[in-house]
Amino acid sequence: MSKVLIVYYSRSGNTEKMSKLIEEGVKSEGLEVIRKRVEDTKVDELLSVDAVIMGSPDYYGTMAYELKKFLDESVKFHGKLDGKVGAAFSSSANIGGGNETTILGIINVLLIHGMVVQGDPQGDHYGPVSIASPDERAAKECKRLGQRVARLIKRLSGTK
Repeated sequence: MSKVLIVYYSRSGNTEKMSKLIEEGVKSEGLEVIRKRVEDTKVDELLSVDAVIMGSPDYYGTMAYELKKFLDESVKFHGKLDGKVGAAFSSSANIGGGNETTILGIINVLLIHGMVVQGDPQGDHYGPVSIASPDERAAKECKRLGQRVARLIKRLSGTK
């Protein structure tokens, strides 16, 4: 069975709430999920999953140090994550607080690893965003991302 790792940093709990909603979306498609705080995750775990969905609150227009450190450590696997599926999500305190730049920072790393990034032609194009605690709109986008990542894995593996 295909496995998805959801790794995130959350200080206030908002990004963690988003991770749980994304997990629901992945599970609704029948895939296995490992959801962990970044500080409890070993970078080697990236090798044993089919997809990685990463989340961070926005700090000064970019991801939290804890997630950036994790991604910096992943350089030792350069080329070994090629073809895996990736996606990102973010929370912030304000509209225009930097959610998209945070997501794009994460996506840049995923692309450099050669990962296939799941975007969305509707809703939150780069990945789900939340202003403070996820509201109904953000919850829908989070579940949708989980479902879309799971479906992409199925298509790529030919298991529909």
